[in-house]
Amino acid sequence: MILFFGKPKNPITALQIETKLEDVAIEKIVWLLDAPWLDKESISGTFIGPRATMITPWSTNAVEITQNMGIQGIIRIEEFTPSQNHNQFDPMLFEKYEGLSTTIFDVNIDPESVIEIKDISTYNKKEGLSLNLEEVNYLESLSIGLKRSLTDSEVFGFSQVNSEHCRHKIFNGTFIIDGETKPDSLFKLIKKTSKAHPNTIVSAYKDNVAFVKGVNIEQFAPSKPDMPSSYVTKEVKSIISLKAETHNFPTTVEPFNGAATGSGGEIRDRLAGGQGSIPLAGTAVYMTPYSRVSDNRTWENAFPERPWRYQTPLDILIKASNGASDFGNKFGQPLIAGSLLTFEHQEKEMQWGYDKVVMLAGGVGMGIANQALKEKPTAGDLIIILGGDNYRIGMGGAAVSSVNTGTLDNSIELNAVQRSNPEMQKRVANTIRALVETGENPIVSIHDHGAGGHLNCLSELVEETGGTIYINQLPIGDPTLSSKEIIGNESQERMGLIINPKDQEFLQRIAARERAPIYIVGSVTEDHQFIFIDDKNECKPIDLHLDALFGSSPKTIINDKHQKINFESIALDEKLLFGYLEKVLSLEAVACKDWLTNKVDRCVSGRVAQQQTVGELQIPLSNCGVVALDYKGKKGIATAIGHAPIPGLIDPAKGSVLAIAESLTNIIWAPISGGLSSVSLSANWMWACNNPGEDARLYDAVEACSDFAIALGINIPTGKDSLSMKQEYKQGKVTAPGTVIISAGAPCSDITKVVTPDLKEKGGDLFYLDLSGGPFSLGGSSFAQTQNKIGSETSTISDPDYFKRSFNLIQKFIGENKISAGHDISSGGIITTLLEMCFPTVTAGMNLDLTSLKSPDIITLLFSENSGIILQSNHDLKMLLGQHGITCNKIGSTTENQKIELTYYTARHEFDVIALRDVWYSTSVALDANQTLRGLAQERFKNYKNQALTYVFPEQFSGSPKNKIKSRKIKAAVIREQGSNSEREMAYALQLAGFEVIDVHMTDLITGRETLEDIQFIAAVGGFSNSDVLGSAKGWAGSFLYNEKAKISLDNFFKREDTLSIGVCNGCQLFVTLGLLTPEHEEKPKMLHNESGKFECHFTAVNIKKSSAIMLKGLEGSRLGIWAAHGEGKFHFPKQEASYQIPATYHFDSYPANPNGSDYNAAMLSSQDGRHLVMMPHLERSTFPWNWGYYPENHKDKVSPWLMAFENAYDWLDK
Repeated sequence: MILFFGKPKNPITALQIETKLEDVAIEKIVWLLDAPWLDKESISGTFIGPRATMITPWSTNAVEITQNMGIQGIIRIEEFTPSQNHNQFDPMLFEKYEGLSTTIFDVNIDPESVIEIKDISTYNKKEGLSLNLEEVNYLESLSIGLKRSLTDSEVFGFSQVNSEHCRHKIFNGTFIIDGETKPDSLFKLIKKTSKAHPNTIVSAYKDNVAFVKGVNIEQFAPSKPDMPSSYVTKEVKSIISLKAETHNFPTTVEPFNGAATGSGGEIRDRLAGGQGSIPLAGTAVYMTPYSRVSDNRTWENAFPERPWRYQTPLDILIKASNGASDFGNKFGQPLIAGSLLTFEHQEKEMQWGYDKVVMLAGGVGMGIANQALKEKPTAGDLIIILGGDNYRIGMGGAAVSSVNTGTLDNSIELNAVQRSNPEMQKRVANTIRALVETGENPIVSIHDHGAGGHLNCLSELVEETGGTIYINQLPIGDPTLSSKEIIGNESQERMGLIINPKDQEFLQRIAARERAPIYIVGSVTEDHQFIFIDDKNECKPIDLHLDALFGSSPKTIINDKHQKINFESIALDEKLLFGYLEKVLSLEAVACKDWLTNKVDRCVSGRVAQQQTVGELQIPLSNCGVVALDYKGKKGIATAIGHAPIPGLIDPAKGSVLAIAESLTNIIWAPISGGLSSVSLSANWMWACNNPGEDARLYDAVEACSDFAIALGINIPTGKDSLSMKQEYKQGKVTAPGTVIISAGAPCSDITKVVTPDLKEKGGDLFYLDLSGGPFSLGGSSFAQTQNKIGSETSTISDPDYFKRSFNLIQKFIGENKISAGHDISSGGIITTLLEMCFPTVTAGMNLDLTSLKSPDIITLLFSENSGIILQSNHDLKMLLGQHGITCNKIGSTTENQKIELTYYTARHEFDVIALRDVWYSTSVALDANQTLRGLAQERFKNYKNQALTYVFPEQFSGSPKNKIKSRKIKAAVIREQGSNSEREMAYALQLAGFEVIDVHMTDLITGRETLEDIQFIAAVGGFSNSDVLGSAKGWAGSFLYNEKAKISLDNFFKREDTLSIGVCNGCQLFVTLGLLTPEHEEKPKMLHNESGKFECHFTAVNIKKSSAIMLKGLEGSRLGIWAAHGEGKFHFPKQEASYQIPATYHFDSYPANPNGSDYNAAMLSSQDGRHLVMMPHLERSTFPWNWGYYPENHKDKVSPWLMAFENAYDWLDK
């Protein structure tokens, strides 16, 4: 049965129900949807809606909201938009409906029975399984040995488990190059680095993530994860995780979900490290063909546009970054570093380009030292699945990802389209986090669900023992799935784990509290058989010995010859210097990345010490991300990215060396415990293997990567490969440049000493430190790209020992506070680096003399991307480095005229910082216009340079927490719902102010485990409850309104006069939706979508005004920096401004300082009596100076003024 709800010209919501709903249920749904029941069996018109065959994550969340409101019997809820409101739609996800009827969700497919495969070769081709001849022969002989035909599940499963994507056959294969058999496989070359320099490695190549030694830190967590309990601190010995993952093929086909699930999969890899670990921060890299975002980009015309197979490069850039950002935002992982490259080139008969795109998701995290390694399961242990249902998603994704895009039938490739539900993954992650933090983690072993689905996950969980899985115990979201599809689908947001039966009840209590679906699906055996049993149909879709499943086909042999590519040289004309510069500054790799950073959360968790934006203008220029290991504000993790694929076209070995060098010149700005030897790398390889010359180039690249890492004394304990980087068209093939992306990670010794690129007013002189040791070169540079050239010569690192000594000396000087500012030289060359150091401030300029930097001409000098760094210091770095045999050139001084005045021999040039900053920003504006509504991209461009951060601190602010003895412990409850992601930072701020902080989940209030009777302060926290489906906090509000115990608890709390509350972000939306701030008003305020139509993340500032707000007493008149990160943050007030207590407004009333367009420029709202306060910006993520995007240098504070708000709350309640 289908019910329709909606208003004329608005979207229609269709509900699929099992049984007739009672009137009270209909009333609840009308409130939830804010739309009437239409009571019709059909709706006329043309609509755009989801495919009948794919239940959307939106539906999953909407159905759960109704269940949390006590409504049972709803199967599916989907939204259908009138086509005139939705002219453009993604055919990968949606389709057009001519009228809506009760059959819109009908799928006339019966589950296929288990099929016996008689002809494996034919089945392989039909299904696109990518099995090679040896593997087909192996399976045929296995069938003969078993004296039966293999089932479709077994053949399909074998193809996934043994795909190139899962088994890395090329990296483990034997290479014969130019007739010479190489002694080492590629994987062995990488492993050599850890063997030569184990350094601080704890775990390498044992998991999909590497662990290195951490330090003792303060764990801050609830004392009991299965019930409401107080947050407590305890010292634990940490380990640091490092991981990067690519999701290239799914992102090429359907960018949003491809990139989203790529981000989610990488997070799950870190979750599954050891016996479980905790993700802390993420990174992202995008590589596509040229965007063609505007018409004035001449370099984009040399290689004609292709008949793009699925999406245009511009679509991919926007949608993929939206997807990755959306997942991190909703999961609650800050994205703190990344990179972007667009490239395509046609020369003679050769065509290169990222037509098969690169999407890399990486990240760092932490675990507990004694949980770093998995334990071996024993017979009788339970096999558990945490997470969502099975859908017909990603079928064959592992195998399809192993071949060139365009090789297989289009329907097979589309079958690998993914489905993203970050809020589900958050619930699963919370459950795992709870187990990790107990100190007695019951997890025996854990594995993420990714490529290969249940089959790959569960077989690897029981690889040492064997196990039996009961198909009928697996959750089914689509009743039409066959056994093969249940076993092999790649539905995301799931984890497999093994526990002892004695721990089952404890795990189930935690999962129920977190609303994480949990399924006991099988048990461990010790017979090495891997069996899937279908009791319902009395069959075994899979019944194989594990040795048979993982195969024993011959080792892969790769035979190739070097093919020299002679690229044309680059012509120069010094008279065109300024024209060259404008082109280079407009190239995506060089240009401003604000369009990427303004939509991704860079502050969630309250642990971010350094993200991309810097300076008083908050411009994205920092390439080094740093996250704290705890809230004490000392120890942390640094991470950075490096790649050099275009120099790699000239010389793949040099490309690898430069990729490592770039990652290191990016991470160098964070003080690293132990210097360079404490850095570990992840190497992710993207290559078009099995094409003439490419395998030889890959071997050269990996060998050089290994040799250079060993020469530097560092290791590569993790990585991944994607070796089918070619896109096929009817007109020909386009090959992606062989690419290695290096992700560097290291323990940071002091997160408060990170050096940023923005020039400091009294920071001293400027110095240039060359790390390449060779002549300036333009080969493979951004400059060469704008001239439609590659070039014939490229730079490298000529002396690894010199590089190492230079790195460690700069680290020493950073620790001694001798470096004021610093920036690496990479995309765009020295001139770009110098300009970028001026861009984040309103007065910075430079007076330079570069004559000492010997170069054949000024063009080569300014645009060369030879590895090096620019430093600002009040110390004589030339002398200090020279004492150690390191050459450093003093190149000039800073000015305040916003000009770079540059002398080179007799020539003098003047560069206008303001004008060139706008050129550099222009590409971001053009891209931003494709994702931002109401012309606000242009508004951002107009205002970004005029909204500098300036502060006024409260007079009574001391810079330290109050240390007075607390007369009593006042209890504060931090209330969270599924999808909340800001509870820890809120709890820590409250504890720092003196509260005893209680962790309260909505399930605690609904069941009556918590009543709030002894609570005097509540905080409703930020996040994405129910993924913001049906409106921000609407589902959360429904949980309060339509669950009697929860409603009584909240009503009674607000009736008392000895209570205070705060709602931040999602919590603000909750309290406003419930009408708790203005109970005296008949017409209530509302929270609406940001005017820009997208999530906004910005470090802004607010002016605090006189008001009734108790928490803000003593802060009136101040202007304070604060993080804002939300999608529905616009306050809509139906009455005049005087009718409301608005205690804070944004420091400018225009976008982007006001990120949402709130009425009256409101950032906060208070109740008339001042006891209840809501705000969209995050004061709890701005508690410490190191949290701020920009903090005044003359302040050496332990805490920021925002702690005063929580101290005010404690003091008022303590009266």
